[in-house]
Amino acid sequence: MNPIPRQSGCRVQDHEISRRAFLSHSLAVGSGALLGTSGALHALDEDSLNAQLRSTGRSVILLWLAGGASQLETWDPKPGRPTGGPYAAIPTSVPGVHISELMPQMAKRMHKVSVIRSLNTGDGGHGTAAEMMLRGRKNEAALDYPDMGAIFAKELGRADSKVPGYVSFYSQSEGRGNTRKTSAFLGARFAPMNLDADMMPPNITRLDDISGLDHAERADLRDLLSARFARGRENETLKSHAAAYARVQGLMSSEELFDIEKEPQAIRDRYGPTLFAQQALMARRMVEAGVPFVRVARAWWDSHGQNFETHAEMVPELDHVMATLLDDLEQRGMLEHTLVVAMGEFGRTPRINGSLGRDHFASAWSAAIFGCGVQRGAVYGKTDEDGLTVAEDEVGAGEVFATVLRAMGVDPHHEYHVGVRPIPLVNPGIEAIRPLLA
Repeated sequence: MNPIPRQSGCRVQDHEISRRAFLSHSLAVGSGALLGTSGALHALDEDSLNAQLRSTGRSVILLWLAGGASQLETWDPKPGRPTGGPYAAIPTSVPGVHISELMPQMAKRMHKVSVIRSLNTGDGGHGTAAEMMLRGRKNEAALDYPDMGAIFAKELGRADSKVPGYVSFYSQSEGRGNTRKTSAFLGARFAPMNLDADMMPPNITRLDDISGLDHAERADLRDLLSARFARGRENETLKSHAAAYARVQGLMSSEELFDIEKEPQAIRDRYGPTLFAQQALMARRMVEAGVPFVRVARAWWDSHGQNFETHAEMVPELDHVMATLLDDLEQRGMLEHTLVVAMGEFGRTPRINGSLGRDHFASAWSAAIFGCGVQRGAVYGKTDEDGLTVAEDEVGAGEVFATVLRAMGVDPHHEYHVGVRPIPLVNPGIEAIRPLLA
């Protein structure tokens, strides 16, 4: 394992709530929270108050490489080996660390990025592996776990926020149903907003034949009736749906957030014209507006045939989008409170099949991470000379999940409750990858 420099974007102590922040949140709740929509009726409940106190503007952007990108054509090349393929490895800004020649822009920025090269997650099925990577573990027979986006929507979101807590872009049709995103027992309040067909949510624009006054009066009437119905009823489902409705009302007043035309043309040109690039720019706009979790999916990496042609097309796009997003976040001062994770459900086989493809491979693959709470320029773990097995520092889905939680200031061992049953965020015995934390 390469030496890991002690550089940081943000530290655990940066996430602590100050006395001033506590008072400002308390005043905000006391003066206004009860005057808004019905979702704010429970703003003084313990969970809602805690959510406000935990919120310090942190966000996660997940670049989801759907179908499974090849680690050998990205972060862990094996040039000159029978498994290596046709692409060379190039030096990076971290001495001794090489990545694929298909990623020259990220090679120049490697001192700002950390890579995990020792993932052994043990599941080669698209759907089950994707769910595991987004939940950090397998679902139980009688219990679905909430995914990463729902957890961050709950832990990092503000109760009074007008923007959604969890947004997912997945425009390609291949593999879209594999991840089965869910807030599970956390409820509808933390469910994802799926923007699969368009970057503008449907049905948030007020109809032309409804005046602004009519719209406001309808909302007031709905709030009155909802408050009357909620009186004397302490029900988590009722709270969750009321909060979800309140968020929809907020979205209607935040329509411009979803209009990428509001972004300067020079910035749009910098990201580039591809859909993946434009959605990455939208992700930046959203975290800048306070959205805690945004997933941007790029499909379809499932290269059972013509692996090298597929990656020659898709990896340079990934390289450009990641580099542009990193630079943009850094220039705006957002890298200190934004974490970016690039991974899929698994990697690709080192052995090349008869169709010049690589198949599903979950035994020794890679992921990349940069931004808030993690080291810069670190490479964790190592595979053998052909990339067939993990040689050092093996980790699984749970460790990656716990690391992302810990980097964002969320205790992986925090417990939710389903009835009287405590549900920790990670399975017993799972710990974050400490050397990667700032």
